Amino acid sequence: MRRFTCGWLVPLFGALLPFGAAAQDCEPRHAKSAQAAGECRFQNPPNPMAKPHRSSWDIWSRMLLEKKHGTVPVDPVPVRRQDRAALDALDVSANHIIRLGHSSHLLKLRGKWWLIDPVFGPRASPVTWAGPKRFHEPPVALADVPQIEGLILSHDHYDHLDVPTIEALKDRVQRYFVPLGVGARLREFGVAADRIEEFDWWEERKHGEITITAAPAQHFSGRTLWDRNKTLWASWSIRSGNERIFYSGDTGYFPGFKDIGQRLGPFDVALMENGAYDSYWPTVHMTPEETVQGFQDVGARMLYLVHNSTFDLAFHTWQEPLQRVAALAEQKGIVLATPEIGEALTLGKPRANKKWWEGMK
Repeated sequence: MRRFTCGWLVPLFGALLPFGAAAQDCEPRHAKSAQAAGECRFQNPPNPMAKPHRSSWDIWSRMLLEKKHGTVPVDPVPVRRQDRAALDALDVSANHIIRLGHSSHLLKLRGKWWLIDPVFGPRASPVTWAGPKRFHEPPVALADVPQIEGLILSHDHYDHLDVPTIEALKDRVQRYFVPLGVGARLREFGVAADRIEEFDWWEERKHGEITITAAPAQHFSGRTLWDRNKTLWASWSIRSGNERIFYSGDTGYFPGFKDIGQRLGPFDVALMENGAYDSYWPTVHMTPEETVQGFQDVGARMLYLVHNSTFDLAFHTWQEPLQRVAALAEQKGIVLATPEIGEALTLGKPRANKKWWEGMK
């Protein structure tokens, strides 16, 4: 039997099993959102550029019947291990981004620790015995994760909101910053309600010295068949001192990138989704060409690629997203960051980018 591996089909996979959070009651604040769609659901804004999706039947048939080639690395993915001593040694006056894999990142922002979409579990799945399996171990052991000032979530899909990770870290996280509706997920997993802050798009708040703003994205949400789009999805702006970080979350290409850049930029670095795209589902993930265009629309100084190299979530080869964007970046003179898993990138510090995937099978 074939594995269920497509990232946006993971919620459907969960619906076939007695796992995953159930649909939530509608909260009055959600109904007032500009993204509200009625029946306690959210929607994307109109996008005249959006391409049509294939039918659910076509997608399921392809997932079950089509053979994949080269979607999982044969050679070991290089991982730079980071223990607690190495983390503590990072300059407390600077802003650092440590790649944990896929879209998961550990940030040290002027001495304070933050997490983005942390997934330390073995699979992007509602269960541990089936679903997309990690290509590599996390570069930081859960036991070495320090006290976390803030944890940011982009949406509730299994490859971004991981229950074992949330449960393991809930006593080490001071505050959670999530899109509308995702707070109910966290409360179900044992997180205290008074430590959760929910955001609609364009809402901005400060936590200590950090300013966090939720911004638009073009995606969808849900962890079962019955709760599709019951929670909102978002991209995020993080401002620490004089430096700004943009994180796209999961998104298709949409005109809103330009608005984000104009309202929240300029950004020093943009963590842009690059992986799990396919012509069968063109509006929920970006092709490499769209990733580059979205980056140019946002107007950041450095393009940092995420959402690849950890899980088998589509039909393209595992190296393809990196190869295609690297070629485009070279043609267009874009400053590119493709850090190895576990590598720490320090904003404002010169670095030599490495195409670590080259020559790997």
